[in-house]
Amino acid sequence: MKALLASFASGVVFAVGLGVAGMTRADKVIAFLDLAGDWDPSLALVMGGAIAVHLALFRWILRRPTPVFGDHFGLPTRNDIDGRLVGGAALFGVGWALGGYCPGPGIVSAASGSSQALTFVAAMTGGMLLFHLAHTAWLGRSSVSSAGPAPRASRSAELPR
Repeated sequence: MKALLASFASGVVFAVGLGVAGMTRADKVIAFLDLAGDWDPSLALVMGGAIAVHLALFRWILRRPTPVFGDHFGLPTRNDIDGRLVGGAALFGVGWALGGYCPGPGIVSAASGSSQALTFVAAMTGGMLLFHLAHTAWLGRSSVSSAGPAPRASRSAELPR
């Protein structure tokens, strides 16, 4: 129960931070991404602040034997760059630039009832579902034929204690 409450509290703090920073306003995000037009650099300060907090606390937190509310730290183990990673990053960037939302701010904005944010979240959810169905079908086909690609290894692993 403590882990659930901590997750909820973290989500609330994150949502409030997104709202205060203006990241839930699609017009502000699009202005940040519009380098050739009326560029608004203020979101760079938000990202810089987040990176600074991460850099200051990440190594310190990993000195603990386990997370406060978990059994192990789940960290990525893969560092290769493949077509799925590049394609996913490109799709994310194009969607962010066109819509002005990325998943976190989109969900927070949808809570306001904004039709633009609700449309974004519906499209994002539909895209995730479509990917899941296509990926599941692809894995089903590849397990039947030995010529298909093997299932991918997990991107996260347990850290040794």
